[in-house]
Order: sequence, then C-alpha cells, then structure tokens
Amino acid sequence: MTSAKQRIKAGIDIGSVTTKCVVVQGRQTIASHIIRTAINPEQAAREVLEKALGQGCLSPSLVDKVVSTGYGRRRCLFANQIVTEVTAAAAGAYWLNHLQPALVIDVGGQDTKVILVGKDARVVDFLMNDKCAAGTGRFLEMMAVSLDTDIDGLSSLAKAAHHPASINSTCSVFAESEVVSLIAQGIIREDIAAGVFLSIAARIASMVKQFPESSEILFCGGGAKSSGLHLALEKTLNRQIKILPQPQFVVALGAVLASE
Repeated sequence: MTSAKQRIKAGIDIGSVTTKCVVVQGRQTIASHIIRTAINPEQAAREVLEKALGQGCLSPSLVDKVVSTGYGRRRCLFANQIVTEVTAAAAGAYWLNHLQPALVIDVGGQDTKVILVGKDARVVDFLMNDKCAAGTGRFLEMMAVSLDTDIDGLSSLAKAAHHPASINSTCSVFAESEVVSLIAQGIIREDIAAGVFLSIAARIASMVKQFPESSEILFCGGGAKSSGLHLALEKTLNRQIKILPQPQFVVALGAVLASE
C-alpha cells in the first residue's frame, strides 16, 4: 500500500503551442516533460502526463491530484482542479524566487503577461497581450523562418549584429512583410535579427513600465529560453532580468503550488 508521504501531484500547463507537465512530491519537482499541443489539448495533456511519469519511473496510481492551467485548462477533463495561468505563474515564480515579491514577465506562444506578484504569491495586478502574436513566441518563430533559421539561430545572429535594423510595425503580419523588405534591401540577417528582438522588447517594455518599479524582474515562459530576447529586454529596460529555472515549466509548477 502506498503511504501518504509517497503521494504526488501533477501540474499540467496546456498552452497554445506546447503542453508542459511537472510531477511534484511535496514542493520538489521529481519529473517533467513538454510536448507540442497540436490540435487536441486533452490528448496532449494525457500524453504529457504519461511521459512525465514514465521519465520518473512513477506509477499513475501514485498521483493524488492533477491540476490544469493554461489556455486549454478546461479541456483537461481528468484534472481534479483548474487554476488560471496568471495565478499559476505568480505562484511558481514566487516559490522559485525564494518567496520574494517581484514583477514577472511571462512570454508564451500566443500571449505575453506581465504580473506584479506580492507577498504570499498574491497577484497584485497584471497585463496581458493576447490580441496579436507580436511580442510572443509565435512571432519569434515567424521571424526565424523569414531569416531561414530557428529561434536559437535568431539569437546567434542578433549577437553578431553591428547596426540593428529598425522594425516599426506593431502587427506581426506587417512586421513579417517589413523583414522581407529589409532582406530585399540587402540588410544583413544579423542586423535584422537584432531589430526583431529590440522590436519585441519595446512592446514588452511598454507593458512593464505601466507598473511601479519593482526590486526584481523575473522572466519565464518559452520566451525566456531565447537569449536574444533576454538581452534585448535588459538593454531596453536598462535593468537586470532574472531567468527563472526551467522557465517553460514555471506555470505548470505554479498550478500545483496554487492548488494547495
């Protein structure tokens, strides 16, 4: 018989692009996994949980509770509890930041959130950009394709830039056309890539500046894995920005913590 101390919980973050799962015992992550969400969020949730448990050589019977979050959270029909992604991001960031309040930037596949987190992981205020892909992970993917590279390659190109190009469009579709035009003008890829990151950073910075100055700025979500975006944000805001550990899993972890 399994003792209470061996029971575990799973947090599943069903995003528009990827679905993440963390398996937690106490407050320690013992397994995690990430897959593409594709067209069936419920199937993605089941698959990512199965793979995370397999990674940790854990039996499904040990799972005491499943908590879902993210845009597809209500499609996870086997979840015991649902938590909003803003609440989950705040809880995960607060825990990983040693229980200290901060301003959190969460850049996902289809939206960007800026969350002011107070004591006890309380959400004091937040802003979300979910009306346009500009400033999100999806926008980075589009720009990378336009420059015949991937997101990591986009960062490498940007670091080699000497004269970052100016990209002014606030719409992802027009910005893509602007990049194509810059290529036609003979602007080198390195300078275009740097311009892409500075353009995104300017949009995110405009959100950040609507909050009182915080002692610390934290960065999570898939966008936090982009070194080019991280550097552009620090340059634009003239602030040090701390990338949280395993940034793509912060919200899934926070779903478990917020459910306690």
